[in-house]
Amino acid sequence: MNNIKPSIIEPTIGCIAQAMKIIGNKWTALILRDLFIGPQRFCQLEKSIPEINPRILSQRLIQLESEGIIKSELINPAIIRKEYSLTQKGRDLLPILKQMAIWGEIYHNSN
Repeated sequence: MNNIKPSIIEPTIGCIAQAMKIIGNKWTALILRDLFIGPQRFCQLEKSIPEINPRILSQRLIQLESEGIIKSELINPAIIRKEYSLTQKGRDLLPILKQMAIWGEIYHNSN
């Protein structure tokens, strides 16, 4: 039997693992960063993160939508153009991403 007890950081064991399962994939935090600015189309996200492969971007968007972090809206049905935006569940990640940015700024060149 697992004797690991909850801690002050993680009141229920498995919470951090669950969060990382959703936001821990490469590029996901950057996609979310851009969606905090406001709704974005696929091509806008692609330009904002030039290193990302379009197939990976598509996969991440599908995953985030299936998790309820983002939603997509068809803005031009004739050419299947979608716009992606954050749900409330996604907006609730803002403090986490801000803290990641602060940590990154402090330790960016500390190696």
